[in-house]
Amino acid sequence: MTLHPLIPLWAWAVVFVPLLGLAVWQLVVALRGASRGAAGRQGPPAGPRGAWARRTALVAVLAVIGLGPSVPVTDRDTSVANVDLFFVVDRTGSMAAEDFDGTNERLVGVRHDIASLTGDIPGARYSIISFDSQASRQLPLTTDARAITSWADTFKREITLYSKGSLTDRPLDELREALQGAAAERPSNMRLVFFLSDGEQTADGEPRSFEELAPLVDGGAVLGYGTAEGGPMKEYLPGEDPAAAEYIEDPSKATIDESGVPDALSIIDEENLRTIAEQLGVPYVHRETTSPTAELVAGVDPQQVAADGRRLVTAYRPIVWPFALLAAGLLGIEAWRAGRSAARRVGVRA
Repeated sequence: MTLHPLIPLWAWAVVFVPLLGLAVWQLVVALRGASRGAAGRQGPPAGPRGAWARRTALVAVLAVIGLGPSVPVTDRDTSVANVDLFFVVDRTGSMAAEDFDGTNERLVGVRHDIASLTGDIPGARYSIISFDSQASRQLPLTTDARAITSWADTFKREITLYSKGSLTDRPLDELREALQGAAAERPSNMRLVFFLSDGEQTADGEPRSFEELAPLVDGGAVLGYGTAEGGPMKEYLPGEDPAAAEYIEDPSKATIDESGVPDALSIIDEENLRTIAEQLGVPYVHRETTSPTAELVAGVDPQQVAADGRRLVTAYRPIVWPFALLAAGLLGIEAWRAGRSAARRVGVRA
């Protein structure tokens, strides 16, 4: 048992210390007066011993109640899931390649999976980091799941004219900063990372490793979109009707015998995606259709996130009722005695 005062200690001391001192002093005076009377000696009139004993006990009981005796109760917090869920989203032009679930853009699968995973882990904190020619944190950690799904429904891919090629390590710095911030703010939370990309690399340079982030990642997956056969992709220009947009061409594939330049094809790079998954310590999953995502988080129970008790919360339950019953009993006796005393005075006057 421990104490959790119901009022500030200074206020408790101001109220109960003088009252308890007065009651004890009066009880001592009453006891001394009774001793003198028993010995036949004269002294100051003594108050009733029983009355001051009851009053002293009543003040003591109320003082104990004010100190708030409590017992610790450990339970699991089910109001929110102690999960920080990070989506790292590829917005490069190749994600518009039309080879997802037939002839849909890969972004169709990305939008579905972000919304589905958000629903699979309700009550978590969510964040989105996107990358194209540069990386940026689109949404900081938030418990607003609707903000995540709204972003997924409305985000656009990179404008074709601004494209500088693809590099899968572009979100590394932003993701590192986000994970380190989350770990410092809530070290007990489970951190999940879902990396959504086709893994294509078209820019010069060797991508950096994500391996340094592995200690900060408790789970998640690298989700790959696209096919080995590849898919064509349309240009994206603001204000232009997507249906009227032209397909991006690949001049390097043109031949003298052909009358035109063939469409450029984007091909998924699963080897690159598997490498990222291995570096982060999470599985790689090839997403070919808008199928349920629950199996991707099958090992994450929002009601019991981690077996190590990271979601255990200790609260303190006040144990007041026994003392309140005792105080009520003492007050009842005091009222009864006062009533009898008043009745006697009325009888004497009559």
